[in-house]
Amino acid sequence: MSTPPDSPVAVVGAGPAGLMAAERLAQAGLRVQVFDAMPSVGRKFLLAGKGGMNLTHSEPFDRFVQRYGARRPEIEPLLRRFDADALRTWAAALGVETFVGSSGRVFPSDMKAAPLLRAWLQRLRGLGVTFHMRHRWVGWAEAPAESASGSVPGASPPAMLFETPQGPLTLRARAVVLALGGASWPRLGSTGAWVPLLAQQGVDVAPLQPANCGFEVGRVGEDGSVQPGWGEFLRSRFAGAPLKTVALRFEDGDARFEQRGEFVLTEHGVEGSLVYAASSLLREAIRRHGRAVPTLDLLPDRSAEFVAAEVARPRGPRSLSTHLKSRLHLDGAKAALLHELLPRALFAPGADTAPLAAAIKSLPLPLLRPRPIEEAISSAGGVRFEALEQRTQALRALPGVWCAGEMLDWEAPTGGYLLTACFASGCAVAEGMIHALQG
Repeated sequence: MSTPPDSPVAVVGAGPAGLMAAERLAQAGLRVQVFDAMPSVGRKFLLAGKGGMNLTHSEPFDRFVQRYGARRPEIEPLLRRFDADALRTWAAALGVETFVGSSGRVFPSDMKAAPLLRAWLQRLRGLGVTFHMRHRWVGWAEAPAESASGSVPGASPPAMLFETPQGPLTLRARAVVLALGGASWPRLGSTGAWVPLLAQQGVDVAPLQPANCGFEVGRVGEDGSVQPGWGEFLRSRFAGAPLKTVALRFEDGDARFEQRGEFVLTEHGVEGSLVYAASSLLREAIRRHGRAVPTLDLLPDRSAEFVAAEVARPRGPRSLSTHLKSRLHLDGAKAALLHELLPRALFAPGADTAPLAAAIKSLPLPLLRPRPIEEAISSAGGVRFEALEQRTQALRALPGVWCAGEMLDWEAPTGGYLLTACFASGCAVAEGMIHALQG
């Protein structure tokens, strides 16, 4: 069955990538309908902005694109068409001014996501975009058309099936953008349920994995074995406690990471911005070796020589804990972490102080596994770029279907890099679709 030329373009997923694709398609004169399983638009976008909407980052482009790791070659062309400056200009056109924070991150002047989203939706509706909420895409109503050479310009997608409050809906669209996210924060709509729906049609999908995630820790026992989880004392007293002004270092082959920052001790292990920044390297090391062991510098503002001298000072009748607190201001969660991860013998009266001093500057932190993907900030994996037609970025295996945003196989740290690439991906998909539909 052929698709009528006045059929709508369907955008499935009302996050940043989907909405940006809808905007560009509508501006090109196409009739656009947006479908989403959730009751309202941009649920994850709004929650991400709850503590301050970090839109993008102000660092130079050459450094910016390095944040995308192995997928830089695929992401860089998208960012060259829609980069951080273009994103700020776009927001300004919606009446939302931005500023650069002390960390280089870019925020709306009021730090909120909701005003930007409201202005954006007003623009989209003004362009004729219509929204269908509580419409969950559940698959295809027919077998996709076969093409010996994959996706071809002007090819129509198969009819789509949706579950809606009014019952099942079959939709025949002129073209389809899938922007369904990964599998993090599933309560906000990103469930990863699309993976088998595409894989069954021959789309090459890399397994979804947690990114920007926390990790479960292991403790080294007296016999050298690694026991999962914190001990009762640290878990009951310091779960939720921040570790500020620390440095994390990690090496695995050619991969190296070293950065200062802060993170949080959790009931199971560690999470927070510093851990998230290293999460892709840590996750891959665990996959290869069964665990990852980064090191922590608990006093990065002090030299190893200074720490060694202070720890070795005579302490008289004072306890070691009091001595470390007095000489190095090392107490609370940092002191508890030392006791948790080091052999008891290092704290015994008369013990050599050199190993303890060395551990303060380089404390091994055995990590056993990432936390579940449902808890992660974002996800890695997804539709491989190799599954896309090079010129228009449509799916080779599904003519007339495009994928955008976090559905694609890339990842980036927090700090505005995730959002920027999602916006850029939505723009690129719209450009490719317009090119294909115009033949």
